[in-house]
Amino acid sequence: MTLDWSVIWQFRQELLSGTLLTIALTAITMVIAVPGGILLALMRLSPSRILSTLSLCFVELFRNLPIILVVYWAFYVMPVLLNIEFSAFTTGLIALCLNVSAYNAEAFRAGINSIRIGQTNAGLALGLSRWQVMRKIILPQAARRVLPVVASTWVSLFKDTSLVSVIAVGELAHTALQIRSQTFRVLEVLTAMAAIYWLLGYPQAKFVDWIQRKFEVKE
Repeated sequence: MTLDWSVIWQFRQELLSGTLLTIALTAITMVIAVPGGILLALMRLSPSRILSTLSLCFVELFRNLPIILVVYWAFYVMPVLLNIEFSAFTTGLIALCLNVSAYNAEAFRAGINSIRIGQTNAGLALGLSRWQVMRKIILPQAARRVLPVVASTWVSLFKDTSLVSVIAVGELAHTALQIRSQTFRVLEVLTAMAAIYWLLGYPQAKFVDWIQRKFEVKE
């Protein structure tokens, strides 16, 4: 078997564009899914049964569906039901945001629930409203507790963005598969794709390890 690694250099621009699109998908998803998760967590903890039920239904639906199924549903079903057609990139982004927001919601809810009730009572005793207690006391502590979890979600999401390649979003996985089909250099192209993912993912994983040590909460 003869290997030809020059194909990687030949298609370096395409691989770079796919890599940048992968990073953009991950970053935009987290920018939307972090506040989305906080909102869903606050709705779940709301005394309003309607808000709590809506959040519960959303989280339990999207947290228990495979992302690939959500991607297909958003791409093929959503345009039919809503008569709205988005680009492949936007569709993939919507699917990722729905899934990650559900996971973030549970992480933030767990973080909020981990704050001792005595702190809430102390804030109320000082004359703060429940919203002020939530904003000034509960949420800052909860954010510190869930930061390692959210950081781990980022690393996981970075790899999961490859799932949107099935609807022709030209990120790294989709680009690599296109190059493979054009050149018939399966081993070289897929090895290069794996190497790029690893080179980008390993420093992030080490950074997450540092965050977990730095922000570890000990009662």
